[in-house]
Amino acid sequence: MGKIKVTKVKSAINRTKNQKRILEALGLRKIGQTIEHDASPSILGMVNKVSHLVSVEETK
Repeated sequence: MGKIKVTKVKSAINRTKNQKRILEALGLRKIGQTIEHDASPSILGMVNKVSHLVSVEETK
């Protein structure tokens, strides 16, 4: 399993509660904040749901 870096690039204002909760579960609070996660199916599914609010890059 690889690792991914998830960076919040857009605001969660005027987004659904579900999307806000997903960002919170990923550990993203402020714009520009970057968090590293394992590339598990559950994390990738969450990232897919908020893909318009975050940027993702693979790491080693």
